[in-house]
Amino acid sequence: MTNRTTRRAVLAAALAAGTGGIAASAAGDLLDSFAPLSGGAWDAADRSLPETVTSPHGDASVVVDGDGVPHVKADDEAAAYFAVGYLQAFDRLFAMDLQRRVMRGRLSEAVGAATVESDEFNLAMGFAEAAEATWDLVRETPAGPLVEAFADGVNAAIEAEQLPVEFALVGHEPRPWTPVDSMLMEKQISWTLTGDFSGLRRAVVADRLGADRADELFPRRLDHDAPILDGDETRLGDTSGERVADRGWRQPAVSDPLDADLTAWLSGFESPTGVGSNSWVVSGEHTASGTPIVAYDPHLSLMAPPLWYEQRVETPERSVRGATFPGVPFVIAGANDRGTWSFTNVGADVLDCYRYETDEAGERYRYEGEWREFDTETHAIPVSGGEDREIEVKRTVHGPLIEREGRRVGVAWTGHTATRTTVAIDELGRSDGLDDALAAARKFDLPTQNLVYADADGRTMYYATGQLPIREIDGEAVAGDRIFDGSAGEGEWAGFEPFGRSSWDGFVPFEEKPHAIDPDVLSTANQRVIDDPRHYVGVAYATPYRGMRIADRLDDAVASGEPTDPAFHRALQRDVRDGRAAQLVPDLVAAVEAAGDGEAGPGSEAEPSDRATAAAEALDDWDYRMEWDSRAALVFARWLDRYRALAFGPTFDAVDLGETYRPSDWVLATLPDGDQIFADRSRPETMVAALEESLAEIEEAGWEAYGDWNSTAAMTHPLGGEAPFLNYDELPADGSRATVMNYRVDDAVGSSWRMVVRPGTDATAVLPGGNSGDYFSEHYDDQLRAWLANDQKPMSPGEPPDADETVAFRGDSS
Repeated sequence: MTNRTTRRAVLAAALAAGTGGIAASAAGDLLDSFAPLSGGAWDAADRSLPETVTSPHGDASVVVDGDGVPHVKADDEAAAYFAVGYLQAFDRLFAMDLQRRVMRGRLSEAVGAATVESDEFNLAMGFAEAAEATWDLVRETPAGPLVEAFADGVNAAIEAEQLPVEFALVGHEPRPWTPVDSMLMEKQISWTLTGDFSGLRRAVVADRLGADRADELFPRRLDHDAPILDGDETRLGDTSGERVADRGWRQPAVSDPLDADLTAWLSGFESPTGVGSNSWVVSGEHTASGTPIVAYDPHLSLMAPPLWYEQRVETPERSVRGATFPGVPFVIAGANDRGTWSFTNVGADVLDCYRYETDEAGERYRYEGEWREFDTETHAIPVSGGEDREIEVKRTVHGPLIEREGRRVGVAWTGHTATRTTVAIDELGRSDGLDDALAAARKFDLPTQNLVYADADGRTMYYATGQLPIREIDGEAVAGDRIFDGSAGEGEWAGFEPFGRSSWDGFVPFEEKPHAIDPDVLSTANQRVIDDPRHYVGVAYATPYRGMRIADRLDDAVASGEPTDPAFHRALQRDVRDGRAAQLVPDLVAAVEAAGDGEAGPGSEAEPSDRATAAAEALDDWDYRMEWDSRAALVFARWLDRYRALAFGPTFDAVDLGETYRPSDWVLATLPDGDQIFADRSRPETMVAALEESLAEIEEAGWEAYGDWNSTAAMTHPLGGEAPFLNYDELPADGSRATVMNYRVDDAVGSSWRMVVRPGTDATAVLPGGNSGDYFSEHYDDQLRAWLANDQKPMSPGEPPDADETVAFRGDSS
């Protein structure tokens, strides 16, 4: 049976069962909002691209290759991007519409009351207003007409094509696409990578546990020697001058108290746990071809269909291929005929929180000795199948004011102003060497990213891009990991204009951001950028496990004298050795042995069970590789979660702080035996107790190997709870949140795109699913198994070797 026939049969079964028979889901409000399945769903099963499309921007030709990747060719850039807009809409319109609804605070209009709080947050944050300010800037640049042509193409597809099946399920139709919507996608990407309320959480922890204990459990600098840059000042530009002052956990003396409930609510809308990425570059001196190699895999939310969309565009101005986000015209990470580029998250602190002195009515706030009215607007939240809501949105001089149940906090985020990242991405696609890439990087305002670049001339580059605020209190530069006194004007960002155009005068100059020109070997994995930066960057760096493993393997390869090739780098992307296991398993094994020998000490708990002893023996023989068919990997993964809960739970539960407040795996792994966390039960005893609990969990669940728990079942469609036929097959997966081959089943985050590129020559890539978002397309999930194995397909710089479909875009002479 063909893929299309099989999927029509699945839809037929769903239709026969009726909407209520699709699934029994906990999201009842969303299920209730589903439209009755009808003939519209059948129509969606027969979608196919037309042979010709009329274009107001001129001729273009499209070949869709055997992997569902469109190759667009045109003599005019606007004609090319009209075609790109049409193709993205055909393949991914529901995802595009869903994301803009989320960011505009209009999701409940489509899916019902279950998402009202999401709409309240996104309206309060003003993402749509920030996107409008950004479009006002971008429209004046050479990228502006191309964004407009892209929007024209999206709207042409909306008007001409049958809508995907999801629209029939939810029962709404998309509004026309606008250039502001594409800017909104930039804001959505940026928020996913930099939206971080950890400063609030740190303040709450300091308030509940004390400042000294907060410093111990949430250190500003993890104790490791694996930064991205080694501190060689010749690679960093000007690093002279006074460093940032450390003022500890200073809190503003204003009326509003710290509020854990508001903090927890806000934390639910920030970056998904574990968002990060890997990238590395090796110069031609260490490759078989003499050409640099860049390897890249961004770790973002995994879902059906994937976040990324692959495309190729060929015009007289550019020949670019790679991945973008649906709704964004230009390739974000990829290669042109001269260079290649990739981005990983810096972990920079580009969001500050402010508390204010307010009057009793909450209508005014004090600022620099004067009372000011909040800028206030009322917004409606339409609710499908329910009562519409209203929200009063307030602004201060710093940006949005978030209010909930009588508690409030001001927010400043670098994305709240007009940004030029769309322009930078457009220019990277047309770059012709290092100088062009550097010029583009200067315009990359948001998000803060580790840019890794290489080109056919043999040049390599690393640059920490994005705007980095400089905060001051009483004329002294300070770190941003605190709550500032907004009434006193503490920590303000000079040159920042929320919802307008910023001069960025009070931000770190481009030349003073961490960077390296022509590094020989360099890798990034979201760890600390540099040990002693001149300017404060942030404290929300990832644990160093991935970074250390990549650096070690690259160092070994260079030391061996054997040149690397693309196959070596794809193999490194598949590395599944877990550094946490190397830290913790020997101590766990020793704890079980000591308990079994009666050496655990006075007051210790009962000796370990036979199954715990057997598990410890298996762990002792284990190579720390998180492979899907490994029993030891399963035991370690479930043990680590129980160990974290038993270690941190009592201390944090006692002060009413939940799981979101618990420290990192690195802190957990490096806690000494004498830490007060283990005051009631020793570290070895805690380890053994966690092992017993995890083994009981494994037995109850019936898991035999790691892949029984660590599976693609977590990679769901946004409507997959109610329409599970939209989800991918459940397959076992390798990797963990600490391995190079990154997969985090507990929050569905992992390698969302992989590529290995030799600039100017060959490249390979793979997506976690398929390039099409059309459930009935053979390209809906045709790369899923290849992604699990990291079996990458060619990302050819030339003509596609095969063609599934062709489309001719014909210029409209009228």
